[in-house]
Amino acid sequence: MCSGALLACTTPATPTDAVTPAATAKADAGLAAAIANPARADANKVRDGARHPAETLAFFGVKPTMTVLEIAPGAGYYAEILAPYLTAGGGKYVGTGTQMAAVADQTKWGVQTYVPFNATSGPLGAPGSADMVLTFRNIHNWLWQPGFLDKAMGDFAAVLKPGGVLGVVEHRADPRPETVANGRSASDGYVAKATIVAAATKAGLVLEAESEVNANPKDTKDHPFGVWTLPPNSWTSPRNQGETPAGFDPAKYQAIGESDRQTLRFRKPA
Repeated sequence: MCSGALLACTTPATPTDAVTPAATAKADAGLAAAIANPARADANKVRDGARHPAETLAFFGVKPTMTVLEIAPGAGYYAEILAPYLTAGGGKYVGTGTQMAAVADQTKWGVQTYVPFNATSGPLGAPGSADMVLTFRNIHNWLWQPGFLDKAMGDFAAVLKPGGVLGVVEHRADPRPETVANGRSASDGYVAKATIVAAATKAGLVLEAESEVNANPKDTKDHPFGVWTLPPNSWTSPRNQGETPAGFDPAKYQAIGESDRQTLRFRKPA
């Protein structure tokens, strides 16, 4: 185990895959078993209804024999699913950063490799070594560092095999523009589809399809503390520090649920 990317533009219409709960049937039994694993953290399992892991991974086309690179796995929501699934199928799970405590027992959670990833890191792996790169709700963070999104997309394109897939889930700004505050694009955490597509296209990736599986029409995207006002963060003050403003009603935002998200599948030309 080793240790240790902004343009507003108009894009052509993209086919939309109507991924519904029926798509769960397309996910092989191994993936279904990994999602149903009772050892997964309760805090992760309770979010399945909002994050739709079976439908999302089926849309991206994950297979058990693949080498899958997950960018910034966070607390391990998808690592708990993907690492054992890929290990059992002869594939390989690669994350960025350092080994997560949630899946540290590799005899239990499957084999994992971790590589550095940041605004100045080197290649994510040998050129053409990954079948799939996945990033879940990370891109807004990269927009706060000039050049990081372009750098990230270039890294993804380089490590993908010809014909490989980049799967993106991100808080969706559309139909309104991205917010800009204190010099930061997507300052409220919501990213325009055009921003993502422009950076991916610049790196040579092609938007193949998009899904509404992670859409939430109840999300008005005008929350006092940005997307972090909504679950799972549920901020009640700026950066969740200091006193809650008078009249703030957290129940309103709990009722909305997790954010409206775009789910995009890009492919590296063969």
